[in-house]
Amino acid sequence: MQSFLPFKLDSIICGIDEAGRGCIAGSLFVCGVVLSQNIPLALKVQLKDSKSLSESKRNILAPLIQQFSDFYLVKKTYQEIDDKGLSLCLKEALKEILQNLEASQYIFDGNCKFGVDSLQTLIKGDSKLSCISAASIVAKNAKDKEMRDLDTLYPQYGFKKNKGYGSKAHLKAIKDYGYCAIHRKSFKLKSLMQNSNETLFGYNI
Repeated sequence: MQSFLPFKLDSIICGIDEAGRGCIAGSLFVCGVVLSQNIPLALKVQLKDSKSLSESKRNILAPLIQQFSDFYLVKKTYQEIDDKGLSLCLKEALKEILQNLEASQYIFDGNCKFGVDSLQTLIKGDSKLSCISAASIVAKNAKDKEMRDLDTLYPQYGFKKNKGYGSKAHLKAIKDYGYCAIHRKSFKLKSLMQNSNETLFGYNI
């Protein structure tokens, strides 16, 4: 972890990160984590950006993080994302975390506060602060579990592998089978559009 940061590291920090923001299927998960002062060093040194960890490693770390932290996980469904838009869903999730976790500082990975004034941001925070790394792992673990479960309902889309992201195989499956119930219909997929008026199995794209 980076040793110098423009934050008071002796204060109680809530690290916040999300998983599923760029997906075209399934939910968005946003997690806040305040690590316990008693967290084992052997666990803390394993906390890294969730994207740099294997799925099996995240499966091991996520419950341990929950054991040694105060955490709050918000789920925004595909329906909420379609109805409200992604930005509003993120804003609501961030505000809900701030209302449910006590901390001196709330630091969200990235560079956008989504209109939450009391929030601070840190670019690549998931590789700089352990609490943000922990939040990224818990959020990603929840997203992965959701997509594994959805894969059993809709095996033709390969959700277990693509985790809801728009891989080539996933986009081909949409072309072949159309959208399923949990796809984000509000997302405009240019690779599936021949013209702006095209529809796919009854849904506007």
